[in-house]
Amino acid sequence: MNDIDHVGLWNRCLTIIRDNVPEQTYKTWFLPIKPLKYEDKTLVLQVPSQFFYEFLEEQFIDLLRQTIYKVFGEGSKLMYNVMVVNNPPTGVSLPPHTGTATPTKQETKNVPPQPLITELDSHLKGDYNFDTFIEGESNKLSRSVAEAVALNPAKTIFNPLFFYGASGVGKTHLINAIGTKIKELYPEKRVLYVSAHLFQVQYTDSVRNNTVNDFINFYQTIDVLIIDDIQEFAGVTKTQNTFFHIFNHLHQNGKQLILTSDRSPVLLQGMEERLITRFKWGMVAELEKPTVELRRNILRNKIRRDGLQFPPEVIDYIAENVSDSVRDLEGIIISIMAHSTVYNKDIDLELAQRIVKKVTHNENKAVTIDDIIQTVCKHYGLDTSAIHTKSRKREVVQARQIAMYLAKNYTDLSASKIGHLIGNKDHATVLYACKNVKELREVDKAFLAEIDEIQRELKKI
Repeated sequence: MNDIDHVGLWNRCLTIIRDNVPEQTYKTWFLPIKPLKYEDKTLVLQVPSQFFYEFLEEQFIDLLRQTIYKVFGEGSKLMYNVMVVNNPPTGVSLPPHTGTATPTKQETKNVPPQPLITELDSHLKGDYNFDTFIEGESNKLSRSVAEAVALNPAKTIFNPLFFYGASGVGKTHLINAIGTKIKELYPEKRVLYVSAHLFQVQYTDSVRNNTVNDFINFYQTIDVLIIDDIQEFAGVTKTQNTFFHIFNHLHQNGKQLILTSDRSPVLLQGMEERLITRFKWGMVAELEKPTVELRRNILRNKIRRDGLQFPPEVIDYIAENVSDSVRDLEGIIISIMAHSTVYNKDIDLELAQRIVKKVTHNENKAVTIDDIIQTVCKHYGLDTSAIHTKSRKREVVQARQIAMYLAKNYTDLSASKIGHLIGNKDHATVLYACKNVKELREVDKAFLAEIDEIQRELKKI
C-alpha cells in the first residue's frame, strides 16, 4: 500500500472511532495519532508520548483492534512509534489543535487560558513557608534540596523529590514551603498540593462518574505536582496505575514532582515495583526526628511568633521531654496556655511538668506483638498457643495471617522478626499473609468488619 492508501484508511478508522467515543475523548486520544505506514500487514501509528501509548493500550485497545480489522483487514497488526519529547513545552499541547498553526501562533493561542491558571487553587498552606521552617541537623539536607527545587523547579536533578520520615517531623511544612516559593517566583506556574487520600477519592469519583479522561487531563496540566503521604496508595492498584501514567507524562514533559511518605521507597509494601523505581529516580531525603536543640528552637520561634512569654526553664523542659514530633510540641504550648488562662495560673515549670506528664500518659502505649496475638486469639476464641503451632485449620491460619498483618501495621519490626515471633515462620510467609489479608479486606465486607473490630480492641489497650 502507498502512503495515500494508509492515510485514507486510517481516516476511515477515525470516522468509526468517532462514532463510538465521546467527542472530547476522540479529540484528546485519537486526533493526535499519526499513521506512519502500513507494511507487512502492520499499521504503525505515531503517538506523542509513552504515557499516551500506555493509556491507549489500557483504555481503547479493543476498539482500536476491531476498527483496524474492519478497515485494514483481519490479522492486521498494530505497532506504535513513540515521539521523544526533547523540548518540554511541546508537551503542553495535549488538548490537540486540528489546524496547522505554527508553534508561535499556538503559544499565543494558549495565552488566553491565563485566567485558568489564576483560577487553580493550589491548596497550599501559606503559613508553611521557608521563613517559618526552623532548620537543624536533622533536616538541613532536606531543606537545602527543597530550596534548590523551589528556585528551579524541574531544572535540577532532584526530580522527583521524595521526602520521608515519621509523622510530625515537618514533611508537609517543607513541601508546602516549596510550593509557596515557586508560586512567588513563578506565578504563571500551575502548582497543586494534594494528599494521596484526596487524589484517591477524586479518582474513585471520576470512575463512578465516567470522567476519568477529565481527571487525567486536569493532572496533566500541572507544572508542579505535590502529593503528601504517598504510602496511602499501598494496595490500591487502579489508583497506582493511573498515577503511574500521570507521573510518566509529567516527568517526560519537564514538570516537577514532589512526594512524601512515612517510610522510604524500598519499604513501601503494596506499591507496584515500577512506581517505587520511579520514586528513586531523583532525590530521596529523610527528615529525622528533631534533636533537642532543634526542638528548643522550634519552641522559641512559635512562642515568639505567637507573642507569648515562656520562662527559659519551661522551654528547656518541654524540649527535653517531648521528642516525637513538631505537632506534639505545638500541642503542648496550646495546652499550657489553655490551663494558664482557665485556671489563672502562671506559666512555670510545675505547670509544664503537669501538662507534659498528662499528655504523654494519655498517649496510646505502643502495641506489642503479644497484645496483637492475645487480641486476635480472643476475637476468634483460640488459645494463644494455637497461633504458634503448625496447625493448618482454617481458623488458626486466618488468625495467624491477621496477626502478621496487624504486626506489620502496628510495629516497626521487620517481616523476618514478625515471622519469628508469630509461629516461627519466614519473612516470605509474613509478606504473603499481609497481601492475602489486604486483598480479602477489599472484597469481603464481613472480613473487613472483623479486622476493624480487632483494631478497635487494640486501641483500648
